[in-house]
Amino acid sequence: MRVSDRRFALLLMAPAALFLAAFVLWPLIRFVWNAFYDISPIAGGPRAYVGLQNFIDAFASASFQGASLRTVVYTLVVVALEFAAGLVVALIFAALGRRSTVFRTIFMYPLMIAPVVAGLLWRFLLIDNFGIVNELLVRAGVLDNPSQVGWLSDPAIALFAVALPDIWLTTSFITLVLFAGLQTIPGEILEAARIDGARFPTMLFRVIIPLLRPVIAVALIVRGIDAARAFDIILIQTNGGPQESTTTLSLLIYRTMTRYGDIGLASAMGTIYLIGMLLVAAVAVTAIWRPGEAR
Repeated sequence: MRVSDRRFALLLMAPAALFLAAFVLWPLIRFVWNAFYDISPIAGGPRAYVGLQNFIDAFASASFQGASLRTVVYTLVVVALEFAAGLVVALIFAALGRRSTVFRTIFMYPLMIAPVVAGLLWRFLLIDNFGIVNELLVRAGVLDNPSQVGWLSDPAIALFAVALPDIWLTTSFITLVLFAGLQTIPGEILEAARIDGARFPTMLFRVIIPLLRPVIAVALIVRGIDAARAFDIILIQTNGGPQESTTTLSLLIYRTMTRYGDIGLASAMGTIYLIGMLLVAAVAVTAIWRPGEAR
């Protein structure tokens, strides 16, 4: 029996679709459904329908509001620094051409490190009394003693300190994506801009970045969602402290479900987070990518 190309493609996709439906779609539906119930933390315990009460409690919670703000700040700091550094490095690699092969390979090494390992590494680097960073700053004459700056113990700077390993880990991802996008820009366009007398800043903001809009949108959306759900890399460094200054939404949802046993409230918080991420992704696609825009 002859099978059409369309049916053959559907048959090839069927196993992956079934897997995603069983292990992604169904758990997601159950997660959102649980947000409308007050669920006993005991297995097999009672569950009572409460409507939107869990969502009301989540929005009214000071912990949820604070964690949401910290998640936004953390995400903006991480993504902005990664994008700026990644774009600079990608432009350098593109300018070097084949001579950058070895440097590109070395620069991608952090992607192979697990976030937990990176968190432990940077925890030892930044720990107050005997961290390597503070010790080097003391020897350089910047600090008077190693405990002068509490990277992970000062609530004012702890959130930015825990972002350092995340930036170190994934700047190479942004670089890789942007470098790949730079390879798709026709050389004739850049050469025409040079002939017209355009300098590098003009070429960057008027030619290169506009042509990279789809690539930039993908990179920012992927990294933005990934940074907003940061969990293990913060947990291993500060466990959300000090004074909850590094408690993001992921940590708060985890604690609400496991430590406090409030499955319904945790599900409501997670649902709000999911909707927020979808809205941010839609805005990013519309504002940066601008699909359908006349060229």
